[in-house]
Amino acid sequence: MSDIILRDATIEDAQTIFNFIKELAIYEKAEHEVKTDVDTIKKTVFGKKSVTSVLLCEYENKPIGMALYFFNYSTWLGKNGIYLEDLYVTPQFRGIGAGKALLKKLAQIAVENDCGRVEWQVLDWNKPSIDFYDSIGAKGQTEWIPYRLTGNALEEFARS
Repeated sequence: MSDIILRDATIEDAQTIFNFIKELAIYEKAEHEVKTDVDTIKKTVFGKKSVTSVLLCEYENKPIGMALYFFNYSTWLGKNGIYLEDLYVTPQFRGIGAGKALLKKLAQIAVENDCGRVEWQVLDWNKPSIDFYDSIGAKGQTEWIPYRLTGNALEEFARS
């Protein structure tokens, strides 16, 4: 793990972030759902109004993974938290500690910022990831059902 370098992404990393998003979408069998592009990432991740941060993971001077996250808030805890939108490590580099290093860094960021938790979602069929998350002490949440309002439904509801 000593050869793993973590750093904050910059706008110059937008293509790399996009590539990781596409790779993750392919892994999750949802490539057709990716609507973003490099220019949009530059605007939304690195623009003035961005609330998003990206940690890049490098090994032997090559980007091999990322953690894309943002701060949220828990009314019950009365504290901020971190929501991990995407954790991704290129398949040939899985098992060298990159994912663990990224999650550990997020935990450190959470502690440094007095956050109450770090949370994320995982597909129910992704057993390797679930096993990994269990191994670090994360607990799957089964009492909440994720909901999403998007696309035409979002626009129609906003207008109604």
